[in-house]
Amino acid sequence: MSEHGFDVPPKAPPEVLAEWHDLADRVCRELTRAGLPARRGDREGGGAGAGVEVHVDPFADGGGGVYADWRTDEELTTAVVALMEERADFTDPPPLVRHHRNVHRFMGAALWGILDSAGFEVEVPDPHTYGTAAWVKGRRA
Repeated sequence: MSEHGFDVPPKAPPEVLAEWHDLADRVCRELTRAGLPARRGDREGGGAGAGVEVHVDPFADGGGGVYADWRTDEELTTAVVALMEERADFTDPPPLVRHHRNVHRFMGAALWGILDSAGFEVEVPDPHTYGTAAWVKGRRA
């Protein structure tokens, strides 16, 4: 249990974490080779600019591993957040919100396809936990 009273799952063993970090570096290289801006969000501060943020979730329980997530430019994200804060009913979202959602859906599909084509084993993670990410489980044999 942590100092705040929450159960914190155990981290993966050091050798597994080392494998995941190596895998994350390889994912970044392949995405960059495909022409997408990609960075290690867990090593480079994350959240800075549009592109693919690749990070390692170090926890052994709950699906830890390597995730690649599309990030839109801060201008678009900020505008969408402002709209969401002022509007409670999203049964018919404004065009900008639909656009933002569609960009994430399209880029998520592109990430999965590019990583699969490059030989990575990719799964769709829980969207409530990891957003529009691709969960990279390893390289196919």
